[in-house]
Amino acid sequence: MLYIALFAFVLWVLCFADAITTADDQFRNLSKEGWLVIVLLLPLVGSVLWLVVGRPPKDPGDRLPADPEEAEFVRRCRERAEEQRREGFHGHDQE
Repeated sequence: MLYIALFAFVLWVLCFADAITTADDQFRNLSKEGWLVIVLLLPLVGSVLWLVVGRPPKDPGDRLPADPEEAEFVRRCRERAEEQRREGFHGHDQE
């Protein structure tokens, strides 16, 4: 029983901290103040609600497109950018 209470407390603290640090324009379904009140006053239920319907969606920047040709193009662009980044650091070290 103690483990469940500890888990609920840690979940509540993490969700409350996440809600506080989320930018004002990224909240879903309610304002920042609304979510903070819900998570604060309803610790377990509010935390689950925050995770399910309040938290902003993750950034899809790391995902590749579904089309194989587009995915290959994006992969090559990322590889080239990484190569240029590495070359840039080596160029500064040699000066």
